[in-house]
Amino acid sequence: MRILLTGGAGFIGSHLVRRLLKGSDDQVVNLDALRYSGNLENLADVASHPRYTFVHGDMADAPLVRRLLREHRIEGVINCAAETHVDRSITDPLAFTRTDVIGTAVLLEEAKQAGVRRFLQVSTDEVYGSVEQGHSTEADPLAPRSPYSASKAGADLLVQSYWTTYQFPVVITRGSNTYGPNQYPEKFIPLFITNALDDQPLPLYGDGRYRRDWLSVLDHCAGIHHVFLHGKPGEVYNLGGGNERENIDVARAILHHLGKPASLIRFVQDRPGHDRRYAVSCRRLEALGWKPSVPFEEGLRDTVRWYQSNEAWWRKIKSGEFAAYYRRMYERRIQEGAGLQAEQGTSR
Repeated sequence: MRILLTGGAGFIGSHLVRRLLKGSDDQVVNLDALRYSGNLENLADVASHPRYTFVHGDMADAPLVRRLLREHRIEGVINCAAETHVDRSITDPLAFTRTDVIGTAVLLEEAKQAGVRRFLQVSTDEVYGSVEQGHSTEADPLAPRSPYSASKAGADLLVQSYWTTYQFPVVITRGSNTYGPNQYPEKFIPLFITNALDDQPLPLYGDGRYRRDWLSVLDHCAGIHHVFLHGKPGEVYNLGGGNERENIDVARAILHHLGKPASLIRFVQDRPGHDRRYAVSCRRLEALGWKPSVPFEEGLRDTVRWYQSNEAWWRKIKSGEFAAYYRRMYERRIQEGAGLQAEQGTSR
């Protein structure tokens, strides 16, 4: 199949590009705006592949999308492009609306007009909101609580409307927290790994008891690919790893792998509206023939080793725009957290 994949220079997108090229005969056109987390180094090993084409551009650029769909005779679209970090959505919510909602709307309409045979929207379990007990199913109402999850929920509703209104063959995957090599170091696991490697504090929000279901990027991409090939048009498929952990336990596991002391953990002021727990039921996707295969302990160990072995990749990122972002987000929190922990130590 001839596939247009948006956001293919990002974390999940780059792994998906590689999977499509190596696991099939697909031709892949990667459209990426190369904003702060897009990185062509993620695809250096496939840059010259004969079935791969990279295009620098924005999926909200309707004339560009229209041209690519027709020039490359695109049959399938996978939308991985998104603004994804909750903390950034709190400080710049309009950027998330522009990319996640408007960009998806443009991509949907142009794909429909071009007669694309399959459109897959990569979404997130965060659209269900905080789940105190049990597991979210695809039939549950959406209850997003951050500008990020709200923008993804808005995009999901648009995608579903194109099935209901036009019978345009769409499917949606809603993945749980994903981790692995090449993940931009603002996210929880790579941030804590790289900070620990430099003996810097690990800024843990609140009491550290927030729970997430962790999904290997290899499993996530396998699930996306499976739904793209076999999913029923108009359906949503939850994609979970079955590896629910509290954040503090993940932090401790990272420190254990690196032989670093637990004293690097620094409890800091919580983010506004922080969802306590995410957990999804994957029965629908399991019935379609997919299950995760990477145990969390194994996946985390391999991820730690990757960041240890690819220091040049993440140091370049953390010395650029990221450094200013990190100071804005964490410098005051870490200082205040250190003071509070010192007071508690004195009081004991």
